[in-house]
Amino acid sequence: MPFYSRLFRSTLLSLTACAALMAGGTAIAAHHRPASSKQEAAASTPSAKADSSSGLTEDQIIAIVNGQILTQRDVEDRARLFAVSTGLPLTPEIMARMRSQLINQLIDERLKMQEILGRHINVEPEQIAEAIHTIEARNGMPENALRNRLRADGISLTTLIDQLRVQIGWMQVLREDLGVRSRVTPLQITQREEALQNEAGRPQYFISEIFIPVVDPRHDDVELSFVKTIITQLRNGAPFPIVAAQFSQDQSALQGGSRGWMQEDNIEPEVLSVIKQMPENAISNPIKVPGGYEIVTVHARRTIGKQMGTLLNMRQAFFPFSSQLNPAEPTDQQKLSLQKALHASQTIKSCNEMEALNASLGNTRPSNPGLQIAERLAPQMKQVVDKIPTGHVSRPLVAPDGIALIMVCSREQRNLAQQTPGQIADQLMNERVEQASQQLQRSLRRHAIIKLRPAAKTVLTHE
Repeated sequence: MPFYSRLFRSTLLSLTACAALMAGGTAIAAHHRPASSKQEAAASTPSAKADSSSGLTEDQIIAIVNGQILTQRDVEDRARLFAVSTGLPLTPEIMARMRSQLINQLIDERLKMQEILGRHINVEPEQIAEAIHTIEARNGMPENALRNRLRADGISLTTLIDQLRVQIGWMQVLREDLGVRSRVTPLQITQREEALQNEAGRPQYFISEIFIPVVDPRHDDVELSFVKTIITQLRNGAPFPIVAAQFSQDQSALQGGSRGWMQEDNIEPEVLSVIKQMPENAISNPIKVPGGYEIVTVHARRTIGKQMGTLLNMRQAFFPFSSQLNPAEPTDQQKLSLQKALHASQTIKSCNEMEALNASLGNTRPSNPGLQIAERLAPQMKQVVDKIPTGHVSRPLVAPDGIALIMVCSREQRNLAQQTPGQIADQLMNERVEQASQQLQRSLRRHAIIKLRPAAKTVLTHE
């Protein structure tokens, strides 16, 4: 095997382990499991299969929501997006199980969008672009990877953009409704700090969730089947943040389902009894809660008032490739990049030098990824970082799109359980926003005129 091929193979680090750090994310999210070729083939041609299972044409009207139509194409586009992001093979059986939930979700999105437009709220393209970047960063994807994946699978980016526009616009609606209550006062922060001090010694949980609503609690078989389908894919490696962003009807969807650190008093009793027994990073069974089902994962546990952890201050430099890497046949540009990275790893002596190097390379990735908590890094990345002495540079970390060097500037032991006033304010705001969202959604449903066509009624038997 040629020298460079051996060298590239020996230094190749999995993209999912290092990309979130290189993208500047402050938390390393779950790994993305690529779909198999068989699954990709299934996801790339779902329309015909969906037609065979439903007997519907793509332009057939499924429902009319306050005069706005919902078509079979809309349902199929959303199903394809879900299939691509989870690696789920979109067979007729799975499409049949998903279809009712997809219709209900799209109806709710139509209602939300009508409310957004009625209030003349405009979602800027920059806001949508930032939301897409956040999804990519949370899942260890390089910039534009999600767009490129959708394009490769023949899925219009508009499907994702429409969904994100509703989520972002809906948040602005809620802030309008909250009015003065959207401002958290210093007194309220102080009161929450005192409450936390009184709970010192009690457990806290860092959790993420996916909430699937149930329209009629008397007939929840379809929603439960859909929840089980999601759980199966999550346990098979589908990225939790992407699935949450697409299907969770909780306001935490924009944060990939993350609810942050929660004390027991703020967790639904049905959920609390489950997470107390769950191993970290496991996926729960369906949890029946008022209004629907929740899927929960526990990222970490701590005791209020005490959780020692290691804060890492790091810098990185990224040598981008002009084309995707084939380790067996690296290009001349890739060989030269590796030579430069090897030289830099032996000569860089300070974090300022690392920042200057990254700037000379075009700042393709931010030099400062933000403070990282060593205990929460992805296992492969933690293994790399643990071996880097403070003030030293890592070996070259090769990914398909380039080479990264990482320097550990400092390590600091800190009590991570001490929440900052800003973190407390965010938690208080999230609680208010979620309550307002549930109330307004119920009101929109009550006052809406929703006409389901016969094709939809065959699956929405409880409507």
